[in-house]
Amino acid sequence: MKSECPLTKNHIKIALVGQPNVGKSMLINSVSNSHLHVGNFSGVTVEKTEVLFDYKDYNFTVVDLPGTYALADYTIEERVTHNFLLYEEYDIIINVVDSTNLAKNLQLTAELMTLGKKMVIALNMSDEAKKEGIEIDEAYMSELLGVPCIKTSAVTKEGLNQLLDKTIEVFNNNFTLPKLIFSETVEEEIEKIEYYLKKHQPVCPNVYRNVAINILRNDKKTFKKLHDEPIWTELLPILIESSKHIELHHDTDDIKEAFAEEYASFIRGVVAETVKVSDEDLTKQTLTDKIDKVLIHPVFGIPIFLFFMWGLFQLTFELGAIPMDYIDSFFVWLGDVVGNTIANDNIRKMVVDGVIAGVGAVVLFVPNIIILFIGIALLESTGYMSRVAFLLDGFFHKFGLHGQSFIPLVTGFGCSIPAYMSARILKNDRDRLLTLFIIGFMSCGARLPVYVLFAGAFFDESMAGNVLFAIYVSGAVIGLIAAKILKLTAFKGVDEPFVMEMPKYRLPSLKLIWHTVVTKTLMYLKKAGTFIAAASMLVWFLSEYPKNQDIENKYATLIENAKTKDEATRLEIQQKKEELSNSYIGQIGQVIEPLFTPLGFDWKMDVALVSGLAAKEVVVSTLGVLYSTGDTTDGEDKSLQNAIKKHIPFASAIAFIVVVMTYLPCFAATTVFAKEAGSWRYAFYLFVFTSVVAYILAFTAYRIAVSLI
Repeated sequence: MKSECPLTKNHIKIALVGQPNVGKSMLINSVSNSHLHVGNFSGVTVEKTEVLFDYKDYNFTVVDLPGTYALADYTIEERVTHNFLLYEEYDIIINVVDSTNLAKNLQLTAELMTLGKKMVIALNMSDEAKKEGIEIDEAYMSELLGVPCIKTSAVTKEGLNQLLDKTIEVFNNNFTLPKLIFSETVEEEIEKIEYYLKKHQPVCPNVYRNVAINILRNDKKTFKKLHDEPIWTELLPILIESSKHIELHHDTDDIKEAFAEEYASFIRGVVAETVKVSDEDLTKQTLTDKIDKVLIHPVFGIPIFLFFMWGLFQLTFELGAIPMDYIDSFFVWLGDVVGNTIANDNIRKMVVDGVIAGVGAVVLFVPNIIILFIGIALLESTGYMSRVAFLLDGFFHKFGLHGQSFIPLVTGFGCSIPAYMSARILKNDRDRLLTLFIIGFMSCGARLPVYVLFAGAFFDESMAGNVLFAIYVSGAVIGLIAAKILKLTAFKGVDEPFVMEMPKYRLPSLKLIWHTVVTKTLMYLKKAGTFIAAASMLVWFLSEYPKNQDIENKYATLIENAKTKDEATRLEIQQKKEELSNSYIGQIGQVIEPLFTPLGFDWKMDVALVSGLAAKEVVVSTLGVLYSTGDTTDGEDKSLQNAIKKHIPFASAIAFIVVVMTYLPCFAATTVFAKEAGSWRYAFYLFVFTSVVAYILAFTAYRIAVSLI
């Protein structure tokens, strides 16, 4: 197999389909030296992977579709897969199934058999099936299903060439109808509708038997297609009568439930005829069973998981901090080098303080991103992530959240950007959106300098650590309460059933993890990097302009006549303070000051909060400038702490902290939020929601603090 894919006379486009955790992506990555094209499906954030390679005289394009349990449109992934299979151009389906769990996996296969497309079944993980004493007669299974079945293993690369050979053979042959057989009652109704369709011959892209099956099981796409045909008015009464007959036979009023039973019965029959398991292996406890006794223990399961997450959290933001100084030094050096080549002062500041500083702020987080994604990829590829959902779903369900929401929420304590991106593990739109709205209440690392500053200013050193802990816990509690409120209002509705799979534990594929980490890191740089550069330029412009020549001239004279260096430094700080007060961002702060007066804020605190919309770290440096202690201070600077304590009342400080805890995340995180949510209107909703929550809670905290003083 070759990595390059020149044009050949034969091209085969394959739709790679399978349920989650069947080794689908790993199988296609086992095609040695394959060339990957990674992007997103149009209009959604779901990753689209295409694999291009040559084999014999054929050029293959394999589209790795998102894993789905059924041809439904409940989650984004299901919709993407469903719509691709129905509306996109492709030549053949390769359906990947888990050989150790055929009874479950072949249910999707049964639905695929109604699409009227050429298909090959890859019986993947055949090496694991053999170890577990599972014997599969693939030849007899191929005969029973009417679809070729090939044993494969993504790990050992067993059967890959045979799979490709069979794919070429099926591609070159005429389409043959799979042998999907139902009970006598259902077959009677299928035959009745099929006869009617053959008689009137409506325009259908599928064979009439499959059309009859799909319309009986209430497939929306088939309904819509036939609804526009002249025969619809005559067909509808027949369809209603047939549906009632099937429902009566199955003692149900849900036709989909009836067909689910039919599919299950068909698959049970196929598995019973073609799969044999030795008596010894039926009673033997598997390694997965032994590990699960510990990891999903009713008492120790959650503490063990919290320990794993604590470890991942520590690695992400402790180990990831090691290269930060080097990255920061590089961008400082780059700014100096580039700055020395630009003569114009304004252009130099824009490039150095705006573009380079902005891009550097993004790249600074790349080590954290890589470590985080490696950890999550390991949890997913080993099969542990499903156990996480099982362990935490009950607790989070009380607040309207999904069990898997825990991963992005914990990630939010480090940085909201990767947290928003990691919310993709939530498959349901409503669960993911709700989680996205709550992530901002988890205090990111950028807010820590603000907390340290105020805790050190208003509390003894012995209490400061407890205050910080209380702030973080309070943010998480507020987030859970906010989730409950949103669930009862904006996201109200009947909860969807939580169905999960417990896959077997497997050793992770290094190649697949590498591909996942590189892809998501590049997506992070693409989404967040460009925006942070633009946002930094905007904040720089708002804080630098308009220029006031009178202020510059006044302080130029005063600084020139200063008698000591300390006096000159003090005058420079005073000049920065006055210039910032007269800048656009200073004017904004003074305009909105009346709005925040009930919270005990002055315009300086308002400006700090506005600047914090660009990056929360800017809050401390802005306060340093405004309170005349310099612009390069941090949260542990004692002079700034003394100035804060002197100029800001305790009650106002409490309200300020509450706002920092709860208001809109930084510009970059908000942009990633909008991308992940699917629309900028959600960013507007987030701004309104967090602003209202922050104002109400800050006002309440301020009034309580005032009454206690």
